[in-house]
Amino acid sequence: MPASTSNSLRVAVLADSDTRWKWGALTANRISPAESDIRLDGYLLRGRATPTARQLQEVGVRADSLREVTGVEFLRTLREAEYDIVVLALVGGAVQAMLHGLGHAWQERAKRPVVVTGYVGVVYEKLADGLLLRHGADLVLANSRQDAERFTAVYEGVGADASSVTEVALPFLGGAAYTENDRTDPYTVVFAAQPSVPESRKDRMYLLERLVRHARLHPDREVLLKLRSKPGEHTTHIEEQPYQKLAQRLDLPANFRLVYGHMGEVLDRTDLLVTVSSTAALESLHRRIPTVLLTDLGVRESLGNHHFVGSGCLASWDQLDAGHQPAPDEEWVARQGVAADGAYETAFDAARTHIAELLDKGELPSLAPYYTPVTAPGYLPGILARHHLAPDGSPLPGAPAADTEPGPVRQIVRRAARGAYRHGVQRVAPVIRRMGEL
Repeated sequence: MPASTSNSLRVAVLADSDTRWKWGALTANRISPAESDIRLDGYLLRGRATPTARQLQEVGVRADSLREVTGVEFLRTLREAEYDIVVLALVGGAVQAMLHGLGHAWQERAKRPVVVTGYVGVVYEKLADGLLLRHGADLVLANSRQDAERFTAVYEGVGADASSVTEVALPFLGGAAYTENDRTDPYTVVFAAQPSVPESRKDRMYLLERLVRHARLHPDREVLLKLRSKPGEHTTHIEEQPYQKLAQRLDLPANFRLVYGHMGEVLDRTDLLVTVSSTAALESLHRRIPTVLLTDLGVRESLGNHHFVGSGCLASWDQLDAGHQPAPDEEWVARQGVAADGAYETAFDAARTHIAELLDKGELPSLAPYYTPVTAPGYLPGILARHHLAPDGSPLPGAPAADTEPGPVRQIVRRAARGAYRHGVQRVAPVIRRMGEL
């Protein structure tokens, strides 16, 4: 691999959903050394959440090339391709599999790329599990000071090297700061929906009905339900009860609308952002938009709103109906890496410096994840097998071929299989679950 220069940088991003593609591609640009001429190649990991063309367009992130691959195809490509940086924007198990697979693929190479991974947003569940599955990358990015401290504590607590933990911020923050006095449009309330929080039909119907009720109580306001995906599409999480279908059962007022599109563009016209625990809350707080995390269903780990304890932004629909205005705690906001005081502009400096140092080294040590056949013999082999890899990271016999694009028949079969899976998730599974509750 030729030595990296400040003027030319090749970056590969492997992502398994629309949100992770957005995070990975934007992160690649944020962490690349200053004044680099970046060539960004995107790889979409084939699976249930592989983004559709519409989702990719909505994300709005462009790449020099973009194609769908299996894990083994990606590893075969990376075995020969000359990249400077590889960003793994994946769920934890997939990151672990790729780390072992890349370690095997690069074992004969004198030089290898810098490997980076991290999280799309708030880390509110499976902290130790997710972190240890990401261990082994050269940089494990933490989106805030609080996360950097937690990540370091976990790694040091199990005796793993914690030097990879690097504090940054969410790469998609930005936009103009909120100024209420400059607004000419109607006061706009936006509810940022999440695919799997809350999960039950009852809870989702409750939130939808309260949102519609708020629109009726405030006819002078514009009330928007911001949706992540259309029925049949998948995001990072499975959505069994799409709000679009639930809304068909209600008589919606004229000032209530369902909207899609880029979150930043929606926030441009938002006066109050309401959600259960969406990362959109951090985007909103960064722009100083009044933001509320709902307590109607409780403050619970399963909902993720427990992460916002101390934020000053927890409130209920009853309070919002009565005119409550949230006041965020400035110290809490600063610890989340979303303080809009100029600090965000330097949030990626440490990562850029670290990567520049690694690139200057030339030869890097082999990837060394915490999980190995010795440390986790009952766990790691199963994770690797799900991605068609043997315990040593090599492709298993019969793994998908890498060198050819799928033919027309294979594409049709794949689309049919994916459609059947989504139908099962959104139609069949809820019915079976309700039957089981009888």
